[in-house]
Amino acid sequence: PDLSGYEKFGLGNVKYNISRIHVTAVEFPSASISLIPGTGIKLVIGNASLTIDMNWNIRTWMFKDSGRSTVYISKVSVTAIFSTPLDNTGHTSISLSSCRTTSGDIDIKLNGKS
Repeated sequence: PDLSGYEKFGLGNVKYNISRIHVTAVEFPSASISLIPGTGIKLVIGNASLTIDMNWNIRTWMFKDSGRSTVYISKVSVTAIFSTPLDNTGHTSISLSSCRTTSGDIDIKLNGKS
């Protein structure tokens, strides 16, 4: 979904809108899944990366600008534990018990009119 809102900076507000958000690349060079006896499943993703393209525009009382942006997020690590209990009918269900995510680098390229 699009993101819009405003932030207060110094002498006024900055209105922003981010639209047409598209994930253009995802890489999982290191991923593993293992069983945890009596608990469920552990998922570990290491050194992942993600590229996102979007349109943006901002407006203040002094100026306005718009353009295109690319965000590259790298060195992403995710560790998630899923529990797999049986429900009332005896079928296995799955729920997220814990999740930890870290990212190392974020590179943002803005292309605008100004």
